Amino acid sequence: MSKEADMKKITTSIENCRKCNLWKTRKNCVVGGGSLKSEILFIGEAPGYNEDMQGRPFVGKAGKILDELLLSIGLQRNDIYIANILKCRPPNNRNPLKTEIEACTAYLDKQIEIIQPSVISPLGNFACSYIFEKFGLNYDKISAIHGKTFSVNTLLGNIHMIPLYHPAVATYNPNTKSTLLEDFESIKKIIG
Repeated sequence: MSKEADMKKITTSIENCRKCNLWKTRKNCVVGGGSLKSEILFIGEAPGYNEDMQGRPFVGKAGKILDELLLSIGLQRNDIYIANILKCRPPNNRNPLKTEIEACTAYLDKQIEIIQPSVISPLGNFACSYIFEKFGLNYDKISAIHGKTFSVNTLLGNIHMIPLYHPAVATYNPNTKSTLLEDFESIKKIIG
């Protein structure tokens, strides 16, 4: 099967998913978006209000910041792929529950297999915690590891993990934008 066919199959599974209660309150599931041939996979926490309304990842304020960060290293949305730990919005944008993460991450794992990125950048604590555990890395708080590169040998080949603050941080604290810009330079060094 092609990457597109594989992703369509996952999309259908997510649209029909009833593994947790988030399907009851969502307007749209948010599978992900971007190039399935990308060497970079960004992973967020969960869809927010705007994402739930549109069915697309990172379309609100944090998405605008992400677009600026991508442009700072010469990339655009169609050069990368963006997914989330959860595919449905938690009510009132609350933090994901452990049971929801356990129910939903099999879809993300399949997305990683399909895309086969050489760089994975988890955005924020929940994404970093899951990805680091999945790949057998010791996770420390995001403030201690953001922008650093961790390399892991996998069946998919060598993958560079570059944990980043979630772009939403810059909407609450504009001073963190300069840190995000510096951290994105770590991605640029890997991809050339």
